[in-house]
Parts: sequence; structure tokens; C-alpha cells
Amino acid sequence: MRSLFRKTYRWMVRGIKLVLFTTIVGIVGVIGILIYAITQGPPSLITEQNTVLYGGDGEIIGEEQGAEERYWINIEEMPESIKEATLAIEDRRFYDHFGFDFKRIAAAALTDIKQMRMAEGASTITQQYARNLYLSHDKTWKRKINEAIYALRLEIFYSKEEILEGYLNTIYYGHGAYGIEAASRQYYNKHAEDLTLTEAAMLAGVPKGPSYYSPLANEERAEERQQQILAEMERNGYITSSEKREAVAASLVYAEDQEEDTQEIAPYFQDHVLTEASELLGIDKESVQTGGYHIHTTLIEEHQRILEEQVNKNIPEDEEIQVASAVMDSHSGAITALIGGKDYKESPYNRATQAKRSVGSTIKPFLYYAALGEGYSPVTMKEVQPIEIKVDGQEKPYVPSNFNNQHSEKPLSMAQALAISDNIYAVKTHMDIGPDKLGATMKTFGVEGTFTPHPSLALGYSSISLLDMVSAYGKMVKGTESLEGHTIAKITDRHDNVLYEYKPTYNKEKAIDKDRAFTVTHMMTGMFDSVLNADYAAVTGRPIKGKLTRMYGGKSGTTDNDSWMIGFSPQYVSGVWVGYDNGQKLKDFNDHRYAKAVWADTMEKVHESEPTAAFTPPPGVKGVYIDPETGYLAGPNCPQERLVYMEKSDIPEQVCGGDDSKDLDDEFKNDPWFKDVVDWFF
Repeated sequence: MRSLFRKTYRWMVRGIKLVLFTTIVGIVGVIGILIYAITQGPPSLITEQNTVLYGGDGEIIGEEQGAEERYWINIEEMPESIKEATLAIEDRRFYDHFGFDFKRIAAAALTDIKQMRMAEGASTITQQYARNLYLSHDKTWKRKINEAIYALRLEIFYSKEEILEGYLNTIYYGHGAYGIEAASRQYYNKHAEDLTLTEAAMLAGVPKGPSYYSPLANEERAEERQQQILAEMERNGYITSSEKREAVAASLVYAEDQEEDTQEIAPYFQDHVLTEASELLGIDKESVQTGGYHIHTTLIEEHQRILEEQVNKNIPEDEEIQVASAVMDSHSGAITALIGGKDYKESPYNRATQAKRSVGSTIKPFLYYAALGEGYSPVTMKEVQPIEIKVDGQEKPYVPSNFNNQHSEKPLSMAQALAISDNIYAVKTHMDIGPDKLGATMKTFGVEGTFTPHPSLALGYSSISLLDMVSAYGKMVKGTESLEGHTIAKITDRHDNVLYEYKPTYNKEKAIDKDRAFTVTHMMTGMFDSVLNADYAAVTGRPIKGKLTRMYGGKSGTTDNDSWMIGFSPQYVSGVWVGYDNGQKLKDFNDHRYAKAVWADTMEKVHESEPTAAFTPPPGVKGVYIDPETGYLAGPNCPQERLVYMEKSDIPEQVCGGDDSKDLDDEFKNDPWFKDVVDWFF
């Protein structure tokens, strides 16, 4: 008996020691886990979400996503019914535990032991959220331990509302829909905030087995699950018996499959927005698409519609020739419309932003801007007889020529040479001021690239994208380097925190001279003024002049392979390129006229709702009338006259016909082309 007592005593002592040891180890372990969880800091709640693109009017124009539909909405936007239905069926003690429901864990563990496998789940909403964010769904002890640590970190660093919000935005509801907003759209074609109790109870049952409980897969089984949830909601005091009965009796109408063939708004524009956002945020394009960003763009849908319509109207659909075009706000640099080809579905290659083509004579305004800084003026006269230029490293001299090898027998002024696009004048000016000046000027206007100081650079044999050229023209029109062509006004994250907002930036090293810029801008209105016709060539805007009802300026350009038209009003700049992808030559007259026709029709339509506006000269220049033939000040006996702006020191002293000069203040009203300007000023 005594021996039995001793053995029992020893077993009890050993048992107590074991319990004490186990308890101490457990306490130390728990403290260690807590310390580890705290020192790891708050876990990131970032997960893939759809990125939403908005037009300039704030309306959604597109949504970008990865393989699934994902949206993030604030918990305040979720109806109480979906929160209560989820809590009732998934985790009714959610607000009372610290990430783990030990009663459910014990019950589940007992079931697992009986079946000798991990068959029963006891995960809380916090644990499920942790699993959705960071872990696989494998039923292993390692995953369970990691899940517990992540769940603990979530509970330590985030509120219950934040955890529930995150859970409802990430849980899988089947059919590619992650989160309650995506599920609501998928099943009912409505926003989550508009869900009824009946609809919410149905959706709350799906995550348990998305393929098993989906009403789109098995409506009868889904309704049984829905009724179970409504019963749990009543049992937990979320709804009354009468509300439950009404919810059970209510019918459900599911969304029909959405047509995949819906017309996407401005697809080329949207593609460029994603590229621009990637650069601004310093992340790859895929991360932009799945980052849940809200990207507020500069698109004006009416401008986009007009541009697309004018392309379709002017360029036959069955032609192989391609087109790129953009419209930009002259004051802000906001790109309001953009196309990169005739058909995005056939070719998503964006010719407006990705393609670099020879720009032809559209480069000449920048050459003359440079020349104005080297002592030239709009009335600088030059002989334009054929010339030969020796080029280092080349056996044959470079011989510039005009269209059909024609040239003027009389000297031309810069203003006239620009209006008729005389090549000999341009090349002589280019070589006279130094062939490196034009390349430097292009970089001043924001165009990066290699500009070889060859005589042909004056005729645009350098390749530049259409969007870069439109942006450069915008800088000229506004007279500042701060204007930058852009498609994004603002980017926010899913919580509306502003990550980027467009603001003009100034660069003293690339400062643009306002006086010179305005002088060139005004000279470009000459392409539509027949007063500047030469003895061998008409102004380049003559074919479309009859279409125009406002004051515009611009420059066309043609190479063997490319046709360009870039022009502007005081409100908008627009550019059009037309050519072939394979580099083949332009075929016929139509290939050469498409760009101007699209430009003219687009600008006229865009301006229909705009008030009349005029170019405002800076105080450093003065408007005077000149005789296009001589470059002298116009007198009463001159047959023709043209208003030109220049620095006061450049105004010629000679007078055509022997009369005193007449300037903008005295004779402005007599010029019919600029009547709108007079009305605007006075």
C-alpha cells in the first residue's frame, strides 16, 4: 500500500511538473509569438485590384485588370445586410475575439482527430483575410501556423472595421469575381451599395464553395445556403422574422452575360495612359493595371468621337494606309483625343506615341525660331536659286530642291518662305546659322533624339513621334517650356490618396523666348493667306482654306513616305500623320491630301462649341504690315500687304510705295483675314 502511494505521489509530482513546464513553455511561446508579430510591424493590405480610368468629365472610360475582376470600396459603401450576413455565417464572434475563435478551433480539432485528417475548418474572418493576402489554401500545419501569425499581426495593427473591409474586398465569390463589388456586378449588374437583403444573403453563401454554392451553377443548392444564412441572421438578431420571410419570398434576377463586343472608348488613348502612369509611378504596366488606382485622364469624349469620325470619313476603310492623330489643349497641354491607327482590334500598335517617322517640313517653324535668335526677322530676304552644299565625308554635294524642282526667281522673305514651304530658303538658313542650332532648338522644345547637323535636317529627315511634335507645337503656341502634352491629370490610390497631380514645370535651361515663339506662331497663320503666294508656288494651306471658318496657324510636311499636318488655334493644337507601316512610299494624290483633310474637319468640329479667340501678342513684339514682295513696310501704293509681328528693332525703315509705315494700331481693321482679331481686341 505504501509502495502504491509513493508511486502515485511521484506520478502526481511529475504530472504537476509537466503541466507547469508546459504552461511556462506555452506562456514563453505566446510571448515570443507576440513579440515576433509586433516587431514585424503592420502587414501590407495591398492586393490586386482593378484600376479605373476616368475621362476629363469624371465619367469612367475604362477599367484595367489582371486575370480577375477586383474592386475596392470603403466599408461605408457596403450595405449592412452583406456585413451582417457574412458575420452570421462566417464568424459571429468576430468583434469578440482577437483573431482566433477558440471554441470553434476546439470543435474543429476534435473532428480532425476523429477523422485522422484536417477535415474541419475553424478559420475566423481575420484568418481567412490573412490567407487571401499572403498564403496558399493548402491544408497543412505550416500554412496554419503562418496564417495564425499573419492573423495576429492584422489584429494588432488594424481595427476590426479595416479587417472586415479588407476581407469583403478580397474574398472570392466565383466566376472570376474577387470582392463584394465585383460579385455584385457579376451576379446582379449593380453596385454593392444597392444590394437587397435577399441578394446579400445569397452572395454571402458563395465563398464557402464558389463553384458549389454559386446560384449561376446550381440555383437550388444556393437557395438552401441562402435560407440557412437568413436563419442565422435572425438567430443573431440582425433581422426580424418578418424580414426573413420577405427575403425568402423575394425573387432574384441575375445579370445576363455582358457582351464582350462592346465598343471600348479611346483604346489607343487608354493604352498610352497606362504607359504614362507606369512612368509616373515608377512601376511596371501590369502593376498599374492591378493596383486599384484611380487615374483621372484628360480625355474629352466628344473630341475623341469627332476625331474618329473624321478619320473614318476621310480615309477609306479598305485602304492599307495608316493614320495617327492627337488633339491637345493649347493652354494646359492636356491631350483631349488620340488615335494610333485606323482599327485598334486589328493593330493595337500606337503610331501616335510609339512610331517615329520623318517629320518633313513640320520642323521648319523650329528652324525659324532658331534663326530669329541669330539676327533674322520675318522679313529677312534670301535668294532661293538652286544650290549645292558640300558635306564632309560625302563625294556628291547635297542639293536641296522644291516640289517639282521649281523655285522662285525673286528673293523670298522668311514669312513667305514658311507659308509656301520653300526648301532652299530653309536649308540656306539652316547652314547660315549653324547646322547644330536646329537640333538644340528641338531639345529646347522638349523633343529628345539624335539630330545630325546635316543640311537635310532643315527638311525634317529626323524621326519624331506625332505626340512629341504636337507637344512641341503647343510650347510654341503658348510660348513656354512649361506646357507639356499629357494624358493624366491625377492619380489616386483606392483610398483616394493623391499619388500624382499634373503641374506645369519650368526649366531655365530650356526656357522658350515668348517673343520669338509668338513671331513664329503668327507666321504660321500665313499658310492660309493667299497674299503670300509666290510666283512658283501657292501657300500650302490652300487646299483646305475653304473649309476653315476661324483663325488657324500650322505647317504641313511631306516626305516620300509620310504626310503630316500640324496646326492650331488659340484653343487647341492638333496633329495628323498618314503613311504606311511597311515604309512604302505614298502612292497618289489622295495619300498626300488625307492628313490635311482630317486635320481641317477635326478642328472645325472641335471648335463648333468654342467662342471666337485670337492669338495675343506679348509686349516685346509689334504688328506691322509689310509688302510680301519686298519685305518693306506696306504703303498706299502697294498691291498687297500682310500683317507680321516682329521685334521693334527689326521693323524695316523702307516703305513700299514711299508711304509712312502703318502698324497694328492704325491699320489693323483693314485686314479682312484678321477681322476676328480686331473684334476680339476692341
